[in-house]
Amino acid sequence: MLVIAALFTFGVVYIAETPLNLPGTWGDQRVLADMAAPAKSATADGAALFAANCVACHQATGLGVPGAFPPLAGSEYLNGKPDVTVQILLHGIKGSITVKGNTFNGEMPNFGAKFSDAEIAAVATHVRSQWGNKGVAIDTAAVAKGRDLTKAQTTPWNGGQDLEKYR
Repeated sequence: MLVIAALFTFGVVYIAETPLNLPGTWGDQRVLADMAAPAKSATADGAALFAANCVACHQATGLGVPGAFPPLAGSEYLNGKPDVTVQILLHGIKGSITVKGNTFNGEMPNFGAKFSDAEIAAVATHVRSQWGNKGVAIDTAAVAKGRDLTKAQTTPWNGGQDLEKYR
């Protein structure tokens, strides 16, 4: 009972003594600005973004899940023109797509609304340079151009059929 009474008394005194418009005198001395989220960096970590958003389907090995999710390792979509990779990440895919001779029929989410141009470029560059892929790096300007070019696209690409015009 004494501990509860002491905690209650402390709470009452703290609330009574702490001005609402100034930092707390008994706390850790932080103000609201100290607790704000840090500004986003201009550089993005493609490997970390891949691990957080893509690895569940495409696996850390880039081999995908047979019959369910296409491999990224050796993918003709990743090793071809950079525009294809950018468009897949921006808008996602829904429907049939053939990768390395195997057909997959599923859905990949879009990341255009979730990721900045720098983040899309970082992920695209990461997947185009891993698992034996030999695609060139993609910069932020290429992503911005791709985003602007397809800003009217509001649904995922219809499998590999829609992506052919970018290959």
